[in-house]
Amino acid sequence: MSLKNTESRYGLVSMGLHWLMLVLLIAVYACIELRELYPKGSDPREALKTWHFMLGLGVFTLVWIRLAAFLAQVTPAISPAAPVWQMRLSKVLHAALYLLMIGMPIGGWLILSAEGDPIPYFGLELPPLIGPDEDLAHTIEEIHETAGKVGYVLIGIHALVALFHHYVMKDNTLRRMLPAGPAARS
Repeated sequence: MSLKNTESRYGLVSMGLHWLMLVLLIAVYACIELRELYPKGSDPREALKTWHFMLGLGVFTLVWIRLAAFLAQVTPAISPAAPVWQMRLSKVLHAALYLLMIGMPIGGWLILSAEGDPIPYFGLELPPLIGPDEDLAHTIEEIHETAGKVGYVLIGIHALVALFHHYVMKDNTLRRMLPAGPAARS
């Protein structure tokens, strides 16, 4: 299997970045959801929030690497070809996912900045993007939470559409992103 994309399959770099992003997104969501199991102010709750912040900023870092890899390589063709309307919807969904992967970490960074809190990033402390403003922090946090719920929907749709293409359309949409194996070859 090639490191780079070919006309028919994603390469190891694209696949690795795609699946690593999925793992990061699962971890980001898990941290913020699991924090609810612990009382406010408790060490486990604060640790999960810190990991949520750091992993979210990890998404922000990785999305730029993914975009660079996307722009530098060919996109494998879907075979048999999907209808034009599906390809257009696919572009809209992917744009929305990229907007989520860029916007959500910036939103989180803005929230911490507006709250006057440190912005942790794996041993570093990033500078605030804006000055303290509790009202603004609250507004951005509401937007961030709503966008997070939209993210669940977008990620779910992305996964369901891939499965629909695999099992109903019987095209190579999903197989292009799977490592070589029986499912990838069939």
